[in-house]
Amino acid sequence: MEKVINKSDLIDKLSTECRQLSETTIEEATKQLLNLMTDTLAKDGRVEVRGFGSFNLHHRNPRTARNPKTGEKVSVESTAIPHFKPGKALREAVNKDNT
Repeated sequence: MEKVINKSDLIDKLSTECRQLSETTIEEATKQLLNLMTDTLAKDGRVEVRGFGSFNLHHRNPRTARNPKTGEKVSVESTAIPHFKPGKALREAVNKDNT
């Protein structure tokens, strides 16, 4: 099994499994799914796929940091970091395969 699957590989594998659908249809559906997830997170929403996991944002407050090279203080703005929390079924499947 491959260790890395990119979007093109995912589309190819789905096309092989879902022979009744065209690769173009699967590619468009994949793009739409990823765009929907991105848009939801961009609006500070939450994406939950039962058994797989959930995506949400963790917010970091603004702070003052230090440039390690110069020692100069630098202002860092607040940021939102996408976060994935695996579901129970995914955790169990991953741990089952690794034992």
